[in-house]
Amino acid sequence: MDVDLRLLRYFVSVAEELHFTRAAERLHISQPALSKQVRLLESQLRMKLLRRSSRHVELTDAGRALLPQARRLLDQWSESLTATRAAAAEENRTLRVGFIANACGELTPRIFQEFARRRPDWRVTMSQAAWGDPTCGLRERSVDVAFLRVPVPADECFHQRVLLSEPRWVVLPAGHRLADHEVVPFAALLDEPFVATPAESGEWRDYWLAVEERAGHPVRIGAEVHSSDEWMEAIANGFGVCFTAESTARFYTRPGVVYRPVDRISPTRVALAWHRDDRRRIVADFVAVCTAVAEG
Repeated sequence: MDVDLRLLRYFVSVAEELHFTRAAERLHISQPALSKQVRLLESQLRMKLLRRSSRHVELTDAGRALLPQARRLLDQWSESLTATRAAAAEENRTLRVGFIANACGELTPRIFQEFARRRPDWRVTMSQAAWGDPTCGLRERSVDVAFLRVPVPADECFHQRVLLSEPRWVVLPAGHRLADHEVVPFAALLDEPFVATPAESGEWRDYWLAVEERAGHPVRIGAEVHSSDEWMEAIANGFGVCFTAESTARFYTRPGVVYRPVDRISPTRVALAWHRDDRRRIVADFVAVCTAVAEG
């Protein structure tokens, strides 16, 4: 019987958390979707792996027997996939870089120019991630390194090197009542509808909704988007406002939206991230280049 490794990964997360909501947050998917996938695994195996109630989740004897084997299988597959991709990248002399939106801002071209000078035998491919994956492909190992906006989900798996920090601004429809302010008071935005990243982006979504700064004040969601284009359209059409990085005002200009500074809100930081178990020389070289450019 062939079983999708993704289903085993979902099962392991629930088995370790013994809580569907926490496991769903860890996996960056919705809780109903996770429940459906676990039931699918049980159906394929024709056995119950978990006992569920409204307040409690526990492993059956079959689930307890499967858990260590599933962990071992997933670890072996991850190691095999990492080794295979590393070999392919080494053979092709290609470094895969993930990013969201404007990557590392104005530092990005300088980083790639310096990397090309130091390692002319290698080329770089850029992979833009959808907003449902704040790790930009690192979690699934489809990229080698990534420019991320912290906080990073599952950051215990990654090394991070913060490269820059900049203020968070607000993006507003051009006709918004606050659009003429030189600086928008944070308190004036608390009851506004917000354009949000997908729910599966977890703490990253909360960060861009400024949940921590709200001190318990609830968030109104006006729209949920999955890409920069959807985001700009939603704001221009009046579905909501959104916090963003100051540099976004330079990279994403379009009719119908305005950018304004906001008072009393923490800055945003860009970090370069890579897997802790990736000790390849080319990754270390790219980290060194990014660090040198950021500090220079």
